[in-house]
Amino acid sequence: MKISASIFSDSEKNILTTIDNLNSYHVDVIHVDCKNRLSIFDDIKVIRENSNLPIDLHIITDNPEAYYPGIIEHNIDYVTFQYEDLIEKKLTIPTDYRGKLGIGITTFTDISVFENYKDSFDFILMMATIPGESGGKFDKSNFTKIREFSQQYPEKKIHVDGGVNAEVSFILRNMGVYLSVSGSYLFNSVSIGSALLNLKLNEIESHFLVKDFMQKTDSSPVINSKDLTLESLLLTFKKGALGFAIINDENDKFAGIIGNADLRNGLLKHVNDLNSLNMQELINPNPLVINENINVHQMLQFIKKQTKPVIYLPVVNNHNKTVGIVSFLNLIKGEL
Repeated sequence: MKISASIFSDSEKNILTTIDNLNSYHVDVIHVDCKNRLSIFDDIKVIRENSNLPIDLHIITDNPEAYYPGIIEHNIDYVTFQYEDLIEKKLTIPTDYRGKLGIGITTFTDISVFENYKDSFDFILMMATIPGESGGKFDKSNFTKIREFSQQYPEKKIHVDGGVNAEVSFILRNMGVYLSVSGSYLFNSVSIGSALLNLKLNEIESHFLVKDFMQKTDSSPVINSKDLTLESLLLTFKKGALGFAIINDENDKFAGIIGNADLRNGLLKHVNDLNSLNMQELINPNPLVINENINVHQMLQFIKKQTKPVIYLPVVNNHNKTVGIVSFLNLIKGEL
């Protein structure tokens, strides 16, 4: 996941000193907030003259057309228009703009508004705090919006802005977010370097539970044991694309999992007579599971204690009912 440093969050230093620090610590992108201020391109000119880092411009305005010449002249890499401030929601961006376009939405705006932009825009920016306010707390309802957007628009990128600390960064990377904006956390740390390391690699303290960001059962590979057949298992594998299926009993309580290896071993054992294959025998009744009420720190400590790599974890509630899964495929693929 790319880290976009919000340059105006560093209120203690002048812009040249901030640019120099960001160059030295190798942030991925420089984020520039703009609220009805065409003079922003004077600042962007200074950034361009002193850095080769891509620029991520977030424009909050009711007059987007006024910014088109500037974004083209300065060849802005990422441009986001804030949806709620637009009077005319349809945007006609000049065809000679060559960067990436995004639409920004607040926590209270439904992701369905992206439907009107999907043909010409590249990403959505989810504002997890109030736009323009620094130091806000991440609203956990955005985890659900991220999950839903990924499912509806799998080819589009997700950017997140607001409340991104080390813990939130870990969760966002795990969910496949492409870019996150960091301001107060980055510049209020002991050093930008240590904050970047935390944002990219670590988590420090926990305020979110597994149930806040897990993939819920309605979009997870789950089969009731009474419906378990070879065909239903293969279809669930194909739909889930995670290499395993959770098996529930008739009361929706967790009964175990069947993974690729379990299926492969079962097929090899009965390769000469597949009709003799007992699907119930394929179930691993004692896999690793976690409770929905543990926090991120506890989850990571649990994973670190395991002797084998953990690719996914079924999630259960206090009554041992399946409520979702946590998959670590995005981290394993190195999307950092």
